[in-house]
Amino acid sequence: MATSTETVFTYAAPALKMGSGASAEIGHDLLSYGVRRVLVVTDPGVAATGHPARIAEQVAAATGAEVVVFDRARVEPTDASMIEAVEFGRAEGPFDAIIAVGGGSSIDTAKAVNLLVTNPGDLMDYVNAPVGRAQAPQHPLLPLVAVPTTTGTGAESTTICVLDVLALEVKTGISHARLRPTMAVVDPDLTLTQPAMVTASSGMDILSHALESYTARWYADQPAKRPEQRVPYCGSNPISDAWSEKAMSLLASSFRAAVNAARSGEDPSEARTVREQMAMAATFAGLGFGNAGVHVPHACAYPIAGRVRGYRPDDYVDHDGDRAPMVPHGMAVSLTAPEAFRLTFEASPTRHLAAARLLDPHGAVSAPDGPDRLPAVLASIMRDVGIPNGLAAVGFGESDVDALVEGAWAQQRLLATAPRDITEEDLAGVLRASMEHW
Repeated sequence: MATSTETVFTYAAPALKMGSGASAEIGHDLLSYGVRRVLVVTDPGVAATGHPARIAEQVAAATGAEVVVFDRARVEPTDASMIEAVEFGRAEGPFDAIIAVGGGSSIDTAKAVNLLVTNPGDLMDYVNAPVGRAQAPQHPLLPLVAVPTTTGTGAESTTICVLDVLALEVKTGISHARLRPTMAVVDPDLTLTQPAMVTASSGMDILSHALESYTARWYADQPAKRPEQRVPYCGSNPISDAWSEKAMSLLASSFRAAVNAARSGEDPSEARTVREQMAMAATFAGLGFGNAGVHVPHACAYPIAGRVRGYRPDDYVDHDGDRAPMVPHGMAVSLTAPEAFRLTFEASPTRHLAAARLLDPHGAVSAPDGPDRLPAVLASIMRDVGIPNGLAAVGFGESDVDALVEGAWAQQRLLATAPRDITEEDLAGVLRASMEHW
């Protein structure tokens, strides 16, 4: 019987191996694929830790495969950096599998390489409309093993590949079910030395993933779709809710402690428990938002990161070892989150208040149960972990609002998941009110 609203939701996830030492078993995991040549994708900073080389050696020893390493993935990847990686993959291939070792940037770069060594065309053919041509892949992709070394992006679980299109000064992405990694290998030991600001920014990404998917429009409130119209982001649903709730609970007990441990310079092994909790929270949030979707904070984050000027965060370096001008993705998402959730409160008050209780289980933040409650909890977390106090603190002002709105409005794939209809005026209001939070 035909209905005007959706009655079906979808859920998918990669195979998951999690725990201390999990990254030492990747060679065994690839044996069943009969690999002869394997590409490892990483970035210079992660390469310097020795983890990618160790994994490459272990895979070669276990499988007898030739392992080729590409170590020039860019932190906060651009179209140019992804094209460089794709050209390397095409020139050095063919490969039988790809391993991504690093944060979301390396994993997303590996997704782009995987797409374009197996399918014709160029990067913009597959980038989401209206920025790109939103073409679907014609052929299956190679097995991709994602090994996160940061606790934040959840890229090891998702179908999304995010990049900065330099000429347009906007972040966007590629979204297709085939981009989802075949296996996620989450080894908390790889995250023990993650610096304080990377921990803070990545942790805010976890928080935003969980919150946005939890407050996304309910799947049954979406317009009915035909099978061929279904996309990975189907709205909040019973399965994604469970992952998002657990991610928020883990963050409430571990996020501040993980940042403080990194900031204090204590022995990383002493913070192993909270690092494990953060690693679980990142993956769990990815398993949630990778199916439910994200909305306003992520839509606003793309032009914030894409139009960065001179802001240089601590602990982030470029290929030359210098602090690079950037607004890291998790930071960019968090900068508008308090006001975004103030905007969406009336669409689902119960969800917003439940999220506030999960993130502030002991009621440490004094704010009444209303539209100000969740924004107050978020601002408290941001302040405690060292996130800048709003857009003005990273170099934006009133004169930037129109351009930021234009960039956010282009993210219709994300805005469609918001719990209420969003207008350009709504986005302008969120951005203006996000210049300063406390």
